[in-house]
Amino acid sequence: MTIRIGGVPYGVGAPLLGGLDQDPDIELVLAPPTEMIPDLRAGRLDAALLSSIEAIRYPGYTVAAKLGIACKQEIRSVRAFRKRGTKIKTVGCDQSSATTVALLKLLLTHVHKDETDGEPEFSTIVPTRQPDALPHDLVMLIGDVGLEADPGERDEWDLGTEWVEWTGLPFVFAVWVLRPAVEHELVLPALHRGRELGRARGAIDGTEGAAHYELDDQDMAGLRRFWNECRALGLADQPDPEFW
Repeated sequence: MTIRIGGVPYGVGAPLLGGLDQDPDIELVLAPPTEMIPDLRAGRLDAALLSSIEAIRYPGYTVAAKLGIACKQEIRSVRAFRKRGTKIKTVGCDQSSATTVALLKLLLTHVHKDETDGEPEFSTIVPTRQPDALPHDLVMLIGDVGLEADPGERDEWDLGTEWVEWTGLPFVFAVWVLRPAVEHELVLPALHRGRELGRARGAIDGTEGAAHYELDDQDMAGLRRFWNECRALGLADQPDPEFW
């Protein structure tokens, strides 16, 4: 039986994907997280490394315990670039990750409310390493582009740092989400082997150690806080999933 697994095409995901592309029993699909969601919901994927908010946006999911992409302080690869000297009215987002869009909305509601002019208008942008060339008051970029972007004349927000300073908790950007009714005993060992091989091979993620991939109790507390905040703001409506 072929196991269908979706992974992200960014360096930050490499430490979780070690050897999965060489396993004859696995079909590995690399795509931005938001592009994998329809396939997971439809059962065309057995598991996918997805934005953590997706776990509470669709019923019946389970989540692989102890694995994910998280940060204790900064993350470096998820940044927002704020135009100086103006209120935030427009936000341009690389919408490859639903979690980062949700996180930014939480921060604008609870942390940077005084810097906004009412409720900002969000729109999708093409990822760019030159955010200062865009007209938006705030530009959010993720992954390799977010890591390498030049702030230009803009102020820079590291979204991991922003969350930690607000809540005092780590932030979990992505988790392994498993489709409803999946055969856990087939899928979970493959995901753990991917992490073990990624660690053994010294997979480089580009964040200089800012990201980590094995979730502890503090990470789980941060994840549950994020889920609660998202539900309170109307960004998701499902209960916390079961962890396997």
